[in-house]
Amino acid sequence: MARILALDYGVKRTGIAVTDEFQIIASGLATVPTTELLTYLADYFEKENVELVLVGEPKQMDNTASQSEAAIQEFLNKFKEKFPLMLLERVDERFTSKMAVRTMVDSGLKKKKRQDKSLLDEISATIILQSYLYK
Repeated sequence: MARILALDYGVKRTGIAVTDEFQIIASGLATVPTTELLTYLADYFEKENVELVLVGEPKQMDNTASQSEAAIQEFLNKFKEKFPLMLLERVDERFTSKMAVRTMVDSGLKKKKRQDKSLLDEISATIILQSYLYK
């Protein structure tokens, strides 16, 4: 089997999570500057067998698209152009940031470490991936 990769896309940085080859365990992989994301993914796809990429879909409570959706659509167009054969799917990411903060608190991380936005993005990507795996 191949891995599934999840992205918590952000304008500045993007959190990335990945499954094991059996698609059982979701783990945080990295947080990369969004300007370097396509290069990072190209390198990763060369090294690892990935069959599907999930991209968080931020929505408002009334189910309308959030403000960041325009930037995500721009990224998706570039992604499809660069990786035309890669399967791509969107996953509702409402509340993932709040859940990530709760996870950090529950795991006993000190306040200074919880302020690390890159860790928050990586945990959010992991939650997106878990929600897909366990639906």
